[in-house]
Amino acid sequence: MRGRHVPNINLASDSSFDVCVWSNLKKEAATYATKEVALSSLLHATILDQDNLGSAIVNHLSEKLATPDFSTLKLRKVLTEAIVSDPSIVEFAAKDLLAVKDRDPACTSFLQAFLYFKGFMAIQTYRCSHALMKSGRDLLAFHLQNRSSELFGVDINPGAHIGHGVMLDHATGFVMGETAVIGNDCSILQGVTLGGTGKADQDRHPKIGQRVLIGAGASILGNIIIGDGAKVAAGSVVLKAVPENCTVAGVPAKPVGGPCCGNPAETMDQTLGEVT
Repeated sequence: MRGRHVPNINLASDSSFDVCVWSNLKKEAATYATKEVALSSLLHATILDQDNLGSAIVNHLSEKLATPDFSTLKLRKVLTEAIVSDPSIVEFAAKDLLAVKDRDPACTSFLQAFLYFKGFMAIQTYRCSHALMKSGRDLLAFHLQNRSSELFGVDINPGAHIGHGVMLDHATGFVMGETAVIGNDCSILQGVTLGGTGKADQDRHPKIGQRVLIGAGASILGNIIIGDGAKVAAGSVVLKAVPENCTVAGVPAKPVGGPCCGNPAETMDQTLGEVT
């Protein structure tokens, strides 16, 4: 079953960015297919025999998420339908993949991130579940959320909103509520909670801006805004809005030091840095 794809459906995006990332991913897969013969069949089925990044994502996730009651073939069809309904999934996935490659010093290749980094896989599973939710297929969306939680230790509600170029580093224990938002180009470490407060059914979760870094074990609670370029230090509990380019730390979190320098999501320094 591995490596098949739904015929006559083009899952390529119109983005040149997607094409560039896909080209590099295929080159790396071809190199390792020769270098690591034991992985050759996997690499051919998952990447080298696929037409584009969208097809590769569908096949890879369907193999991962399948259960005896929900076969790989059925999942392949559902995930394909999700991408057809929202083609931006493929472009965003390419930007996520580049974010991991650029920011994680433990990542040696696009191939490593695509095949084995559960943060990347969890976000792509979310993207498909979100597309299904928007199409009115909420039970399928929740099924994908549940499988992602079981497999990757990541629980993202399908109703949440996540931009592109987002990296979940290690990812284990990441929780994101229904009305939470993450902007573009953010980096988030393991054990982070973007949670609500109380039982209100209105907008109740955090809104994370762009280029934000959230350190390991941080909790951000309630309908508050974390401004662009902000940094939340590891282990912090954030209960109030954070201005742009501000570093906060502590329980409860408070501003520390001067303004953030540059792009904290890019530098990946989840400590306080130099406090003035």
